[in-house]
Amino acid sequence: MTPPTGKEFCAFLERNGWILARIKGSHHIYKKPGVMALLTVPVHSGMPLKAGLFHALLAQSGLRWF
Repeated sequence: MTPPTGKEFCAFLERNGWILARIKGSHHIYKKPGVMALLTVPVHSGMPLKAGLFHALLAQSGLRWF
């Protein structure tokens, strides 16, 4: 399985209740009501996320990628 791009992962988070809190450069920072964690997703011109970062973001978000 190829990891998604940062833009695709951001859309996935938004569909699952995460809210874009702010953007700093090419990093999109997401928050979710009731969750203390912030997720920082790099959005770099259509490049896929690195596998380790992708799995870490999924674990922090508590979501599953299908």
